[in-house]
Amino acid sequence: MNQRIEKLSDHQHLYEFLSYCMYPVHERITKECDRYMIEPNRELYGIYTKSKLAGIIGLRNDELETEILHIAVHPDFRNKGLGSALIEQAITLNTAQRIVAETDHDAVIFYNKNGFTINSLGEKYPGVERFKCVFAN
Repeated sequence: MNQRIEKLSDHQHLYEFLSYCMYPVHERITKECDRYMIEPNRELYGIYTKSKLAGIIGLRNDELETEILHIAVHPDFRNKGLGSALIEQAITLNTAQRIVAETDHDAVIFYNKNGFTINSLGEKYPGVERFKCVFAN
């Protein structure tokens, strides 16, 4: 599959992709879009397949760790390794000691497959167990 990953400076499709990986509340998604545009420690990368944006990964960087804030692949391009390619890009770019992500039960296998150690955070929200995923650099 012909694909490329690049840093996104145009956030035209960001709202759509955030709606795939966030609870779909308009105000919340809009706020996150704005934060990517104004916060200097946030970066956004997109993966393209045949010139079409197929997925995104949003990162927040500091000296000690990089946090994966959002990762989403368009439904038409899922199960083709694009999410793993985005994780690989984050690992390659990372200069911090570790990469972390917080996720739900549905994504634990994905992060484990990509070399992350998984730790339960317990029931963070009523009836919802959350997990901290850590990749040591």
